[in-house]
Amino acid sequence: MFEGDVRRLLATVGIATAIGLVSGELLLCYLAATLLHLAWLYRNLSHLLTWLRNRSTLDAPESPGLFEEITLEIDYLRERHRKRKKTLASYLRQFQQATRALPDATIVLGEDGEVQWANEASARYLGIRWPEDMGQRITNLIRHPKVREFVLAKRTESALEIPSPINSHRFLSILLAPYGDSRWLFVARDITELHRANLVRSDFVANVSHELRTPITVFRGYLELLYEQRDMAPPPWLPALEQLNAHANRMQELVEELLLLSRLEQSDRVTDPEPVLVSEMLADILKQARIVSGSREHLFTLETDASLRILGSASELKSCFTNLVVNAVNYTPARGVIRVRWFEDARGAHLEVQDNGTGVAEEHLDRLTERFYRVDSARARGDGGTGLGLAIVKHVLIRHGGMLDIRSQLGVGSTFRCDFPPETIVPQSSLPLSRPA
Repeated sequence: MFEGDVRRLLATVGIATAIGLVSGELLLCYLAATLLHLAWLYRNLSHLLTWLRNRSTLDAPESPGLFEEITLEIDYLRERHRKRKKTLASYLRQFQQATRALPDATIVLGEDGEVQWANEASARYLGIRWPEDMGQRITNLIRHPKVREFVLAKRTESALEIPSPINSHRFLSILLAPYGDSRWLFVARDITELHRANLVRSDFVANVSHELRTPITVFRGYLELLYEQRDMAPPPWLPALEQLNAHANRMQELVEELLLLSRLEQSDRVTDPEPVLVSEMLADILKQARIVSGSREHLFTLETDASLRILGSASELKSCFTNLVVNAVNYTPARGVIRVRWFEDARGAHLEVQDNGTGVAEEHLDRLTERFYRVDSARARGDGGTGLGLAIVKHVLIRHGGMLDIRSQLGVGSTFRCDFPPETIVPQSSLPLSRPA
């Protein structure tokens, strides 16, 4: 407590004591002095409150002692807050100026997906204008099913590619990033040129593969005829025929997989999905895998939910699952273990192919689904691989709304898991009842 306040309190107590001793009513004088002091405190507090509510029009109350110090401290805090607010406003203006200059559409979303701010590029790419559309939910402004699902699920781990809602010839890549207190940055980048380049590449590969298909078929036909009559060929020709036959088969397989990949890339959704009984399909795939394994004598285990069906294309799913199982066979040493599981949980349906093979280093995992990407090129070609298997797996899963999860460790093994969303699972109630024999 300050000296002035102490002296004031002591003077009040002293006067009350003197009057009380003279009048003989000491307690009553103390009570009166206390009430007077409380009245003085109330008056000063009232003036302080009035000044706080009307700081712009009233001067600070002049009250010596503690109240004067409180007033000065409030003024100091107020000035510091004003400077901080001014600094933050300057940062905000700089941020807005920077984002306005960005070529990407940038939108600040609130917790419920409402537009709180947008730059000028948002109007060009998405048709969202600020401040006209402020407070509107972005799912109401961009009426695209994928955008709605993307925003509601708050997917931050991957990008979404869609045509521009105001120009169908322009393509956008959308990212969603959290920041601050329950806010989100919605960023749309123009990838039209990249999309066109990928389309040209895909068309080129498809056209070249289609043109190669016929001459390779003719070449293989004559080569098979020569190979069947290899007993009549001179002995020095036999190694050449063996190599020609092996490479011709590899070329035929490569062309067929390129054509399949081109067909898969034409659409990101299966047009006429049908219920697929995966358990029976996996049993057939494992029979073929045992033939491929041959003398390596791999140990296969199969665990399936016999009643679990999903909607999709049976031929595409078989190609996808076959690639994963054969891939495990090729990269697992002799007498290694390959486990295949087909199961369902709250997140959907899952196919898991696990092996105790050579494994893959972590730096390669993100690129395994790229076309022709090989961790060990010499070994992959020696095993007869084309480098397209996992790319086909990736695109089949995209068309079925699924995702590929890869976990691997060098010298330990790998686990490839295909995750299908719950909506692809066929309910048991919708399956036709089997008739008694």
